[in-house]
Amino acid sequence: MVNKGFHLGACLQVPDVKVDWACEQSSRLFGRKFAEVMCLMGCIQLHSDPCIYIWERDGVKIFVPVFVDDITLASKSAEAQDAFVAELATHFKLWDLEPTSFLLGIEITRDRPKCRLYLSQYQYIVNKLAEFEMTDCKPVGTLMTPGLQLSKEDSPKTQEKVEAMRNIPYMNAVGSLLYLATTSRPNIAYTAGVLACFNSNPGMAHWKAVKHAFHYLKGTLNMKLEYGPDKDTKSELFVTFCDADHGGNLDNGKSTSRVLVKIGRGAAIWISKLQSIVMLSTTEAEHVAGVVDGKEICWLRNMMLKLGYKVIGPSQLWMDNQPSMSVAKNSKHHGWMKHLDLQYYWLRDEVGRGTIEPIYLQMDDIPADLLTKSLPKPKVEKMQEMIMEVVL
Repeated sequence: MVNKGFHLGACLQVPDVKVDWACEQSSRLFGRKFAEVMCLMGCIQLHSDPCIYIWERDGVKIFVPVFVDDITLASKSAEAQDAFVAELATHFKLWDLEPTSFLLGIEITRDRPKCRLYLSQYQYIVNKLAEFEMTDCKPVGTLMTPGLQLSKEDSPKTQEKVEAMRNIPYMNAVGSLLYLATTSRPNIAYTAGVLACFNSNPGMAHWKAVKHAFHYLKGTLNMKLEYGPDKDTKSELFVTFCDADHGGNLDNGKSTSRVLVKIGRGAAIWISKLQSIVMLSTTEAEHVAGVVDGKEICWLRNMMLKLGYKVIGPSQLWMDNQPSMSVAKNSKHHGWMKHLDLQYYWLRDEVGRGTIEPIYLQMDDIPADLLTKSLPKPKVEKMQEMIMEVVL
C-alpha cells in the first residue's frame, strides 16, 4: 500500500475569492470548492463519512481522507496515485509531504515485513510533561488510584481553596489528556472523561488525579497503538466489545457506557461516556451501552462495504451481561425494559435482522473494562495488552 500526505494551498480557479484561513466563511467556501473538485475528478464521497473520497479507474482505487486542508492518499498503485496528484495539482497548489510519517501530531511508523502499523504521540507527551513541570516525575502503573471515586464534593468549598486552585493549569492539563485519549491512547479515555467533569470547579483532589495520570504517561512513553493482522480474529473484519458500570457517577447516579471496536490487533473506535439517563439496573445499563455499540457496528459495516470489503453474516457484539443479551435477542423480556425510551428497542430489531449477534464473554476478558473504572495495575496491564503495544 502506497501512502503519501499533502497540504492544500489556496484554490487556483477562484481568483475572486480571497482565502483567509482565520475566517470561517472562507474555510467553508474552500471546503465546498474542494468537494466540487473531487466530484469533477470522478471521486465518490462516502455517505457514511463525508471526509473520505474514493477515486477509482480501471479497477484501481485511491482512498482520500481529508482533514481541513490536509489530505492523505492510500493506494496499491503508485502510478495511479501520481496521476491523481497531477490532476489535483491543476486545481490546487500542493505541498508534497512525502510518505506519511506525522499526521495531526501523531507519529506513524511501519513494520512492513510483519504487516504492522503503529501510532504514537511520544513527543507530545514529553512536551506536556515539560510544560507541567513533571519531566522527572516517578512513573506509576495505574491511570488512577485504584478504587478512587471523584465527585463534586472534592471541589473547593471556601474562597481560600478556590484561590489555591486559581493558578493551577487544570483545564489545560485535562485538555491535553482528552486530546491523547481521542487520538492514540484509548487506555486513558475513562480517566480523561472523568477529570473533564470537574473543569468548572476543580479541587486539589482532582488535580492530584490529573498529576497521577501524567505519572502514568511518564511510565508508558513508548506505548503505541498497533494495527495489523490478528490470528484470533482473522475471520472477522472487526470485533466489538460492550460494557458498562452501573451508577458509577457519584454526583448524578448515571452509568458509563464503554465501547471498543478492534480492527485486527488495534482499537479503531473507543468510547467512554456517561449515559444520558439514570438506569435502574446493571441489565439496563449494559443494554443501553449495547445500543451505542450497535450504532458503531452499523456505521462500520456501511464503511467497510464502501471500501470494498464483503460483509457477510452478523457482526459479533461481545458482552459480559447475559440478561442484557436476552433482552436484545428476545421480546419476551419486554417487561424488563418497557419503561425505557423507544430508541433502546432498536438493538433488538438489528439482532432480529441478523445484523448484530450478541455473544457472551466473561468480564475479565472484556478489554472495554478499562474504559469505565479505575483498575489495579495487573488488570490495567492485561487490558492494555489487548488494545495497545509497548515497544521498549
